[in-house]
Amino acid sequence: MRWEELSSDQFAAAVKACDGVCLVALSVVERHGHHLPLGTDTFQGRGMLSRIAALEPVIEFPDYIFTQIPEARHLPGTIGIDGDLMIKLLDNVCREIARNGCKKVVLLNAHGGNFGLLAYYNMLQLYQPKDYVVYIVSPFGAMGALELPWPREEDGHAGPGETSMMLALRPDLVDMTKIPTDDEGKARDRLRALREVGVQTGIWWYADHPTHYAGNAAYGTAEAGEAILDAIAQSIARAVRAIKADTAARELQDAFYAATHAPGS
Repeated sequence: MRWEELSSDQFAAAVKACDGVCLVALSVVERHGHHLPLGTDTFQGRGMLSRIAALEPVIEFPDYIFTQIPEARHLPGTIGIDGDLMIKLLDNVCREIARNGCKKVVLLNAHGGNFGLLAYYNMLQLYQPKDYVVYIVSPFGAMGALELPWPREEDGHAGPGETSMMLALRPDLVDMTKIPTDDEGKARDRLRALREVGVQTGIWWYADHPTHYAGNAAYGTAEAGEAILDAIAQSIARAVRAIKADTAARELQDAFYAATHAPGS
């Protein structure tokens, strides 16, 4: 059930029918090579939510695009939000979801660059008591078990995986004729010396993929996209069922908050 499609009169019943679970696809607006739209992650997140909801009832939160993407600020069309505002806005949204009755807030990572953001936000949940639980799920693992029509090393950002999903979801926004035929999708390895000794810097992605294209999107097909999306939906629907059945996280969260007022007692 799409949050924005419900009437106010319908909302409370919808929350009950979904066991208080709201699923938020965290996407972003950024360049996806030459052949995909800026909103690729948003379309993919929306498509994932609709397929998950068809398998397991959830409230589907409206498109959420204000996440981590400073590494694409040099490219036209990017919407990069300040870090402190990003966290504050996400926290505000989670609180609003809970205030409206959804006490299980599920954040679906629909943008690979959000791993750090979500790991940090997850730990921030331990600072203040709350009457809801934030759960984080990722769609990316579901692709690992699939037999896909391209070598694994040829996938990447705006590569065949994302291209295939967009061919399944919005083929009208995909221009396969714009896919580079040179080696643009290969990493440039401009910080290889640091990486080889385990050193990381914030400029690592720009060092390897300044045009935000990785892999070879020419392998993409709508059929592969359907298979990927269905696998993701099945995987996350299983996670949602476990979340609906979960009572331990809230109990442990409450016990932890109580203990923080008297450490060691």
